[in-house]
Amino acid sequence: MNTGILKGEYVAHSPIRESHEKYFHASAILKESDLKLVFITCTIEARFFDPVKKGMNDAAEMLGVRCDFMGTAGVNVIEQAEIIRRAIDNGYDGIAVNIIDPEAFDAVIQEAMDKGIPVVGFNVDDHATPNARLSSVNQKLYEAGQSLAEHLLPYISENAQILMTMHDEGVSALEDRLNGIQNILKRKNIKPTVIISGNDSKKGAEVIAKTLKENPGIQIILCTGQADTEAAGMAIEKFFPKNGYWAAGFDLSPKTLQLIKDGYIRCTVDQQPYIQGFYPVVQLTLYLRYGIKPSDVDAGAAIIDRSNVDQVMELSKKNFR
Repeated sequence: MNTGILKGEYVAHSPIRESHEKYFHASAILKESDLKLVFITCTIEARFFDPVKKGMNDAAEMLGVRCDFMGTAGVNVIEQAEIIRRAIDNGYDGIAVNIIDPEAFDAVIQEAMDKGIPVVGFNVDDHATPNARLSSVNQKLYEAGQSLAEHLLPYISENAQILMTMHDEGVSALEDRLNGIQNILKRKNIKPTVIISGNDSKKGAEVIAKTLKENPGIQIILCTGQADTEAAGMAIEKFFPKNGYWAAGFDLSPKTLQLIKDGYIRCTVDQQPYIQGFYPVVQLTLYLRYGIKPSDVDAGAAIIDRSNVDQVMELSKKNFR
């Protein structure tokens, strides 16, 4: 395990911080223009990242920097770490990383920082182990899971049978949300059934529908990400439209919002991905140009339901939500 900056009170006592301050004076504040930044993520084609890209591009245009967005086709932490390493070699001035694993990127992030290339997190942070990244812009995931469960608890009966889904294995964000939801569900003696639905919502709907048919006592589906939330609503819409089934989950897509409007999804939690693209650009640029140290930003956990879905649908069309 590599030693790195920790959040909170530990930052002030970190020896890494002193080396960073030397870097400020040695070179960072001299970079007034021509900055080249990169965002590196997993499942790069996922529609979730459209607002992230818009936020990134809007901030880059505002600040006059260049930003690229790259990553892996699926969840592959070894390949993602290698992309980070190539970004270091290719001369990027600053890097934003979707830290989907608490250990897989520790070494390469430390390598970047040691070479004077600042790194910030976006979308998912490493909160479990030491990591040299300067900050992260992301939802507090475990707490967001708790918030969703608290919101839904009045609609869930004691000992209810519940299906919970994740669209991929090996993504700490989904596991954190899952654990947060399960922690609250214990109050009603609920032990949910958990499945992996896949990152394709149409195929995921088939997987979820099959599970529901095999378990007729389950009528509630609680999801942890965009693809499985959309899939759960699609499964109910297609196979169980008038049987009292309902779903709830995370993130926004045009289909998810329509399913909320139509009543198949009770609500979803928005983690505001636009700011997950916007603020890392601001943080890296201010750090590189003026030595202004980044700080963590909570992207929030806003509940979207029928009461506000129309407004969000309009903003979603423009990739702000």
